Amino acid sequence: MALIEWRKEFETGIADVDFEHRELIELINQLHDQIDGDGSTEDISAFLGEVFARISAHFALEESIMRKHSYDEYIDHKTDHEKLLDDIRDIMDDFDAGKYGTYHEKLAPVIRDWFVNHFKTRDARLHRLLGV
Repeated sequence: MALIEWRKEFETGIADVDFEHRELIELINQLHDQIDGDGSTEDISAFLGEVFARISAHFALEESIMRKHSYDEYIDHKTDHEKLLDDIRDIMDDFDAGKYGTYHEKLAPVIRDWFVNHFKTRDARLHRLLGV
């Protein structure tokens, strides 16, 4: 079962951003399935690293768009990005330390809630103000 289902309301109207959002959701859903299934510790750890790297790269894209357009809430939006990356780093550290059970307690709700809320609020506002 998917952790995050794509919804029309997540679309920003910025083609590159929307494409990456869809890819990230699919990647996160694959990670969720692997952890729920029989993925090895090494595979899951590598997958967490891939999720972190891809989300970091996506945030760099969004932040460059915001800088290009002198977005008025750039600092708050960037701070929100940094908080999620910090949370994912903590989860990766916990997982590598053998705290495997914390996935469902920490990663799943943090990722799901953050993406849903971020898409519907910060990214939606960015889209409206940029007029794309």
